[in-house]
Amino acid sequence: MNRKETVVVALGHRALGTNLPEQKRAVKAAAKSVADLVEMDKSVVITHSSAQQVDMIHVAMSELAMNHSEYTKAPMSICSAMSQGYIGYDLQNAIRAELLTRGIQKTVCTVLTQVLVDPYDEAFYEPNKVVGRLLTEAEAREEEKKGNYVLKTQGGWRRALASPQPRDIVELESVKALLDADQIVICCGGGGIPVIEQGVDLRGASAVIEKDLTAGLLAMELDADVLMLLTSVDAVALNYRKDNEKMLGRISVRQARSYMEENHFEAGKMQPKFEAAINFVEMGRRKRAIITSISRARAGYLGKAGTEIVQEL
Repeated sequence: MNRKETVVVALGHRALGTNLPEQKRAVKAAAKSVADLVEMDKSVVITHSSAQQVDMIHVAMSELAMNHSEYTKAPMSICSAMSQGYIGYDLQNAIRAELLTRGIQKTVCTVLTQVLVDPYDEAFYEPNKVVGRLLTEAEAREEEKKGNYVLKTQGGWRRALASPQPRDIVELESVKALLDADQIVICCGGGGIPVIEQGVDLRGASAVIEKDLTAGLLAMELDADVLMLLTSVDAVALNYRKDNEKMLGRISVRQARSYMEENHFEAGKMQPKFEAAINFVEMGRRKRAIITSISRARAGYLGKAGTEIVQEL
């Protein structure tokens, strides 16, 4: 029996909204894109952003601890796990409902996923991902005394976290087993729960992993055929929003790397998408990566929309 083509879909923050009601509405659109791929008989794995959700959870838990002495603050790894759980809950139910309306009965499941990072990653020496509520100067100094990093932002200070490279997906074999059982899998949400190995234990790291880099690693480890990075734009543009803006269609991995090395893309936004796409496509001649919007996902897969990166033109 021929293996189904495997597609790893990375949903950007626009697929989830910024609060609970928005998320309920947003995941319905994402579910349609996933269902389109399932309807084409593809094996689908989904990962997603969680920046807004992790921030909301972190603020809520911090405020709870501040106002109720019997509670403690939640570490970032715990906040990440919470976000994976409730985003997965909404996503899997939305996908299930969309599939049933199309007459497709297929199990959708969420795997709480840990991702190993290197404790000596250079990112830990220069944390740059802000999280949580605004702090006063006094609160910022208190955070520094605890060994936490803070950055001055508009209106005050905020906690800053490292963004290390993903090294290994702890629950990878579980994901593979579910795919072999022809299930739709949601995993590695928010880039995964960042953990560090200490003997036989896995310890949560004070970090946030770029979800696109984890999506690329996941696609490589699964030997997927297609990596789809769904974001807020229909296609990638050089000189974005300038008079000489140029939309990119189908390009070679060599061209993609050249554009990235020329610093066309903003760090933390389009750049990690290109980095993930390049690393994945370089694995083999038939690999391809697609960057497009959620609404154009089906057209992007069919080569009719978005920016497609292939090994050779």
